[in-house]
Amino acid sequence: MDDHREREEGGRDGGERRYFSRPKICQFCADKNLKIDYKNVDMLRRYVTEDGKIRPRRQTGNCAKHQRELAGAVKRARHIALLPYVGGTRED
Repeated sequence: MDDHREREEGGRDGGERRYFSRPKICQFCADKNLKIDYKNVDMLRRYVTEDGKIRPRRQTGNCAKHQRELAGAVKRARHIALLPYVGGTRED
């Protein structure tokens, strides 16, 4: 009886999965031919959430230098209407 209760309360006997984070490498440092350009909208969309927010470094794996460049490119693309400032309308 007690064994069953321990498993339900967070015991390790069940199928609990552990999260192992992979070391993230900056895609732009790894590939020197890849350039950050505000006109390359397909590439920039990978770094913007559905809501239109710029994804943080801990999610993208970029280094600080390239994350700053990326943020500037996204802002420039928004300003000339290549990217939206906000995502689509939500229907709740």
